Amino acid sequence: MPKKQKRPEQSPSVTRSIDIARLVQQALPTRDLEVPKPLGSIEGGIYSLNVDVAGALKFARSLPGQTNHSRTHAAVQASDGAQSHSVKRAQGWYAEELRFTARVRSAAVIKAFMNVPRERFVGPGPWRIRSPMNMDEYWSTPNADPRHVYHDVLIALDEARGINNGQPSLWARIFDHLDIKAGEQVLHLGCGTGYYSAIAAELVGRTGRIRAVEIDAALAKMAQVALAPWPQITVSHADGAHVAFDPVDVVIASAGATHPLPSWLCGLRLGGRLLFPMTTAESLGDAELSTTKIALSAGGGPGGLLLVIRQAKDEFSARFLCRAGFIHFQGARDQDASRRLAAALVRDWGGSVRSLRRDRHTEDETCWLHGAGWCLSRRRPASAVSHSPSRQQREPVARIGTAVDLPRRDLRGR
Repeated sequence: MPKKQKRPEQSPSVTRSIDIARLVQQALPTRDLEVPKPLGSIEGGIYSLNVDVAGALKFARSLPGQTNHSRTHAAVQASDGAQSHSVKRAQGWYAEELRFTARVRSAAVIKAFMNVPRERFVGPGPWRIRSPMNMDEYWSTPNADPRHVYHDVLIALDEARGINNGQPSLWARIFDHLDIKAGEQVLHLGCGTGYYSAIAAELVGRTGRIRAVEIDAALAKMAQVALAPWPQITVSHADGAHVAFDPVDVVIASAGATHPLPSWLCGLRLGGRLLFPMTTAESLGDAELSTTKIALSAGGGPGGLLLVIRQAKDEFSARFLCRAGFIHFQGARDQDASRRLAAALVRDWGGSVRSLRRDRHTEDETCWLHGAGWCLSRRRPASAVSHSPSRQQREPVARIGTAVDLPRRDLRGR
């Protein structure tokens, strides 16, 4: 019995071939044509797409019964199809890297980052980038290849004002902790051009609702256009500090406040979550690292991301997720609160915070930061049942009175 001929092994650097000729044929009305061998391939590196467009054009022009225009159009469609495949592959690598970098446990969050096209929200390329490796300046991508946006970097929306499409790993971490469910209603304040509103929309699904609010008219207009494919999102050009809204499951603020606004807390349903950067305009000395330099240069400041969960009518758990620097949330700033927040952050960066109190009480040793009508407290809420108890159990906070070195994150945008 003759031996079965062994197929030659494929080079490990080549993971998938793209038959450009077949793509051309599928784009044309002509059928039953002989299709030549594949003309190109995608290699192992995300940026090593190698498509023989000239060969595709030559093949298209050789097809019978086609005008030069239709043949060229078909070849361009084929090339675009190959490019689209390459971008999708980059999105997959990007989402997987976020899963690993931000320790994301939610498969829904990873899928959302894989599905939402970031290039839709950052304007035409080339793009201006800020990387954690050098947060002192922006640099430009070499061209407008959309694959460049699928990295864990900030992308400038308005470089002069320091407004960026924020760092994906931070937002992946945020969404993982918010634990947004299908059908929930979310208020996103300071949505920018809408990229992270779109991520939230993927999580709530078609049965949920997102209200995205942006105070900057130009950014709000861009968001309205970019978010058109998600009918569950409504974009408003308004001041997020004074906007009226019905009770929601989640409130997300994408700019730094010195304190929680009463409307944010009152607008949470039972089990509702509030996430906002609590930031100061003060210098924190050596403790701030690069965060303050960047944030202050953009009209912002350093602080921490505070997650508040409504446990009962007047009971809220609270904890800081990580350090962060954000531009200021106009209308949610108080100079005295900013100074006192700076002093509290220098002590322990909020590692001892357990709850947010709204009852009238005299400031005592359990108060981490006592404000007018609110207090971040070291006391645990009486109804200490977390919205996501498994997450709380996996990531226990430090004992009362001990300092915690919260993870550091630099300036993030919208």
